[in-house]
Amino acid sequence: MSPEGLDDGPKLTALVLAGSREGRADPMAVAAGVAHKALLPVAGVPMLLRVLKALRASPGIGRIVVAAQGADDLLASIGFVPDTIARDAAGSPSRTVASMLEEFGTPLLVTTADHALLTPAMLSWFMAHCSGTADAVAAVASAETILAAYPKTTRTWLRFGDGRFSGCNLFMLRTDKAMNVVEFWRSLEHKRKHPLSMAWLVGPVALLAYMSRLVTLGIMLRLLGRRTGTMLGVVDMPFAEAAIDVDTPADLILVEAILRMASNG
Repeated sequence: MSPEGLDDGPKLTALVLAGSREGRADPMAVAAGVAHKALLPVAGVPMLLRVLKALRASPGIGRIVVAAQGADDLLASIGFVPDTIARDAAGSPSRTVASMLEEFGTPLLVTTADHALLTPAMLSWFMAHCSGTADAVAAVASAETILAAYPKTTRTWLRFGDGRFSGCNLFMLRTDKAMNVVEFWRSLEHKRKHPLSMAWLVGPVALLAYMSRLVTLGIMLRLLGRRTGTMLGVVDMPFAEAAIDVDTPADLILVEAILRMASNG
């Protein structure tokens, strides 16, 4: 598929990151009595299955890849989902994405198993706005959008001169140069226990610009793009729910409340 026309030609491959942290059981999975966090029941349905159903219902998605430890068993436990294949996770999210890029190429849509509120409408919006020249694109939602719908929610905010944003666990790796971004991510993961080393990788200009809270999101993307030798982009999502995943018990309560409201509406 041409990166200039994501709606034309062959359909996208979508990657669902469903790996667990190595060395310790996820507390939410333990509390729910399931073997894997991706199987956490959300309003009675394993959250991974919710994500897969949203992807399968999206006209722009073709092949779906689920990457996790014991991915074959994980898929078997939720039943058959057409055109879905399993791959073992590679030890960390960045290494897994790098491995999948090498196998499946670009463009590659990436999301996560805990994106339980993902819908075909979100996917269509994101894919429709990923055209252009960016090598890699991330979905974000503004604080205004999120708090207008859910004023009491607690999110992790990225703060810039033009506002606060929350990530939406939805990415498009559009061109082969996106591997540069993934390699940069791998370097940050490798040094995650060494903040000064991470700061050096990000670069003093970008770091100081972010800490000043004066730089806009667009300028920060250009700075990081220079660092990685890529063009980076974002899609501002008009869906508050796109930024709400299931990371904590409070998230689970909120997500199930949103699903109840949707089913009653």
